[in-house]
Amino acid sequence: MKYISVAECAKKWNVSERSVRNYCAQGKIEGAFLTGKTWNIPADATRPERINKKTNTLTNLLDILKEEKSSKISGGIYHKVQVDLTYNSNHIEGSRLSHDQTRYIFETNTIGVENDAIFVDDVVETANHFRCIDMVIVNAKKALTESFIKELHYVLKSGTTDSRKEWFAVGDYKRKPNQVGGNATTLPQNVAKEMKKIIVDYNDKKEKTFDDLLDFHHKFENIHPFQDGNGRVGRLILFKECLKNNIVPFIIDEKLKIFYYRGLAEWKNERGFLRDTCLLAQDKFKAWLDYFNIPY
Repeated sequence: MKYISVAECAKKWNVSERSVRNYCAQGKIEGAFLTGKTWNIPADATRPERINKKTNTLTNLLDILKEEKSSKISGGIYHKVQVDLTYNSNHIEGSRLSHDQTRYIFETNTIGVENDAIFVDDVVETANHFRCIDMVIVNAKKALTESFIKELHYVLKSGTTDSRKEWFAVGDYKRKPNQVGGNATTLPQNVAKEMKKIIVDYNDKKEKTFDDLLDFHHKFENIHPFQDGNGRVGRLILFKECLKNNIVPFIIDEKLKIFYYRGLAEWKNERGFLRDTCLLAQDKFKAWLDYFNIPY
């Protein structure tokens, strides 16, 4: 076998001589051996891969969200989702925090207030919603369960004014009847049964379509299982199930709010209203994916 020197190997691999010596000392070059203080390297040896070299490129949105969450990367798609989903979903439900204030809470865990007073609950629920999104990302591939849905509600409403009310069940189904859009919802005594049914029916579908997700969302919001927070929990579930089923997610913003509500109200009669609204929101999300070079 022909052997070459460290200098010859360094030139061949276009690396420093020090790197070649380190490879040899660490046993990364098969067949290399010392003669005195001189390394003898097989001429046909291949350069070892660097430890920090990427072996693959993440192309799946969920994997990218997990990676950016774990690495605490700022300014990426994870950052965008946290701020925009939290701001819009809370804003639909009456939060008075601005988009900038929401972003500032996420980025610094503080909030700047100039002239206007702010509601403490808006701040608490914003911080809680960030945690809920993390739960959605971590548990995205798991089957949807009652316990996970209740946990989302528990995290969202913990520490709020509602949580200090004796009759308000944080992380559990409602105890008092409620309405949505002036319409009656499932009575408290029937909620557990109805929730079990829609979850079982939904999970029985092996291949879930975009309409299957919207149909579950409609049924969930009609039951309105919690005393408050149903819209936000419902939209978090939608985002999770999009990730689970490789469907591009979407975020309902202020401009789509009235069409979103109309779509929910008319779902049984005309599915096109809600479907078209969510597809429009999905197109906006696709534009973000294009910007961040994430395939879909």
